[in-house]
Amino acid sequence: MLNTFSQFLPSRIYASYDVETKAPLEAALETMAGEQSSGTFLALPGETPELKARYGARVERIDRTSESAAATVLSWPIENMGPSLPNLLSTVAGNLFELKQFSTLRLTGLHLPDEFRAAYPGPQFGVAGTRRLTGIANGPILGTIIKPSVGLSPRETAALVQQLVDGGIDFIKDDELQADGPHCPFAQRVEAVMAVINSHAERAGRKVMFAFNLTGEIDEMLRRHDIVEQAGGTCVMVSINSVGLSGVTYLRRHCRLPIHAHRNGWGLYSRSPHIGISYLAYQKLWRLAGVDQMHVNGLRNKFCESDASVLASARECMTPMFNGANRGCEVMPVFSSGQTVRQVQDTWNALSTADLIYAAGGGLMAHPAGVAAGVRAMRQAWQSAMEGVDLQTAASAHVELRQALEKYA
Repeated sequence: MLNTFSQFLPSRIYASYDVETKAPLEAALETMAGEQSSGTFLALPGETPELKARYGARVERIDRTSESAAATVLSWPIENMGPSLPNLLSTVAGNLFELKQFSTLRLTGLHLPDEFRAAYPGPQFGVAGTRRLTGIANGPILGTIIKPSVGLSPRETAALVQQLVDGGIDFIKDDELQADGPHCPFAQRVEAVMAVINSHAERAGRKVMFAFNLTGEIDEMLRRHDIVEQAGGTCVMVSINSVGLSGVTYLRRHCRLPIHAHRNGWGLYSRSPHIGISYLAYQKLWRLAGVDQMHVNGLRNKFCESDASVLASARECMTPMFNGANRGCEVMPVFSSGQTVRQVQDTWNALSTADLIYAAGGGLMAHPAGVAAGVRAMRQAWQSAMEGVDLQTAASAHVELRQALEKYA
């Protein structure tokens, strides 16, 4: 809805919502605006007309979708909280979800004034930096995930990484469930894995990017970041919902490597159509905090998200948030979750860009001819899609792609 709202004032925050209520709609929305700014459930002597005019939230727009439901836009003056992401979240996605007037309340969009861009670091590497560090100038960055998620020792993890780098992979990430477990200590895993990656880089002339999961307490994350950097690593990963906006912002201010943002736990905010937060609003918070790569799920994924939602999320990650040079905060979308060669053509056709990480676990490593063949099949699928060649036609010319289509039928 914010895409069609054209009256943004420079020092106000705007948020759009889908709401449903059995109460009179306008009255319910005024209650919502009051609850999230200067008011409470009873009028107070201190809430003067002057104070309310200056600090109160405004109901800017109401588009009814039925007698009891609407899409609406609310706005707040930035001076209510200043350019602070944690306090912004309390304002646009705080107690309002608990208001008994509403049976549906979902944050769908967010527009922020320039003060936020000045206050927060934003992405340090983004698309261009990720491409530079991986040495992949064109086409998708092909990735995979360490599986089994947990249970492998540092030596066993490194042995799997050896197969993957020898097979031609561009990007590998820890599973979000493995950070610093006693069976696979972080420092030992970094040492073992980077020995493989650095050795391969000397031979191949480019370094495979490995996103090490450093999720933990803030001091642990900073220490783990430095371990990765000192070992020659080129990426760290963090479970953003677990460490929060302040944790990610603190890490970003210390960080000298790209931050791969894993959104595990996202379903808590998104799965219900009746309550929660749209990814279109959610991802802006983390982009400002400073991540460089963000998960967006994938087409025909193993989870509950629709293809339309996945594609809208990917597009939004690449859409500038602010005006002016170097102020866009664009990040690289990461496709994952049950991806194989069969989703490639639809992904390309929908986005018309390969500025993305395309991560496949079983969809790559389970190729009947092995990991290297799985990587080649994925590249063949992407190359044919970008050249406008039908997948079946391409498969007739590439045995690895043909085998993959048969495997993932």
